[in-house]
Parts: sequence; C-alpha cells; structure tokens
Amino acid sequence: MLWRGFPHRESSEELRAPLTKLIAIVRLAAVTLGVVAIIATLADTATRATINPFNFFGFFTMQSNIIWLVVMAITGVGVLRGKKQSDLLPLTRGCATAYMILVGAIYNVLLAGQEGGVALEWANNVVHIILPIYAVLDWILFADRPPLAWKRLWVSLIYPMVWVVVVLIRGATDGWVPYPFLNSDTGYGSVFAYVIGIAVLTVVTAAVVWGLSRMQRVKLAPAKAMA
Repeated sequence: MLWRGFPHRESSEELRAPLTKLIAIVRLAAVTLGVVAIIATLADTATRATINPFNFFGFFTMQSNIIWLVVMAITGVGVLRGKKQSDLLPLTRGCATAYMILVGAIYNVLLAGQEGGVALEWANNVVHIILPIYAVLDWILFADRPPLAWKRLWVSLIYPMVWVVVVLIRGATDGWVPYPFLNSDTGYGSVFAYVIGIAVLTVVTAAVVWGLSRMQRVKLAPAKAMA
C-alpha cells in the first residue's frame, strides 16, 4: 500500500532550498561584517602610524579570520549558485573553524585587556568574539558537510606550525613578534612551552571540530535543489 501523503524526497529537498539560501545569505553577511571590521581596523591604524603590512597581517587573528572568511565566502556563493562543493572544502572549513575557536579562546584567556590590541572596540569584538562564536554555531547547526576523516586531523597543524616558524624567524631577525608570549626575551624555554601548547591545543580543538562534523543538525538542500 502506498502512502500518498508521505512527502517525496525531491519535495523535501525543495522545502529545504529556501532555508539553504537563507543560511547562505547569513554566511555572506558574516563574511561582509568580517571584511568591514578588518578594513576599518586597517584604516584606523593608518591614521595613527605607518602600516607595515607584514606586521598588520602577521597576527594569527588576522590570518585566521581571513582564511575563515574566504572559505565561508566560497561556501556561501557556491550554495547560492547551486554549485557542488569540492571535496577539499569541508576539510579546509573544518581547519578554519578550529583556528577561529583558537582565536577566541587565546585572546579572551591570555590577551584581552592588554595593550597593542585592536583600537576599534567593535572591530576587535567582531574578529575575536562574534565571528569565532558564529563559526562554531554554523559548524554545529548546519549539516552541509560530510564527517571529516580522522586520518586527516594532522592537516589542522600545518598552518599554525608554519605561522609559528615564521614568527620565530622574524623575532630573531627584525625583532617583531605579534604576541608577548612568543617573545624570546621571556626565555626560549617559555617560548618553546607555548609552541608545544599551541600544537596540542590545535590538535585538541580540531579533534572537537572533527567530532562535531559527525553530528547531524539542520540538513541543507543539495546543490541540484538550489538550481
């Protein structure tokens, strides 16, 4: 016996399509907010001092936000255009989400209230609090990515460790360090301990993100339903 009243799979996909578009628009709004915050910070800094782009964009906060913004822009535009996401995008997005969690955690635990931060309070809150929180909620709530393979967890370490190496080289050559806990004047033992801590924290955070990728929440319509 056929249950004529039971919704067809394609019908359920069509019902999810408007929600999927709405979520894509919200993501692009978050991207816009992040871009505006970074540009505003750059402009504000330029009014007070000569900007060295290697310094301004050398902060883990700035780079992590930019990585996440690019990934979410690609995701949002792809959904609106009905494009199927590449196999690499969920992995990159998972790593970017982990980095945003680190940005929020490290800033609010170690750096909040210290001198040398973003002068514009609203922009500072956007890159250190609002976007990290949104990144977590977006990852948890919307199931438009497959579970991430545990064997690829190590990929999350590539960017943070490259960033640390570059920072240490710059600190030893031109004396610039983005964060006080990476300043060799405090002792290389202390710096090494923080580097190990960053590596461990990255893996743990990424493992949580990997685990959350197995949770199914709001399912979004596949690309063909968005055409």
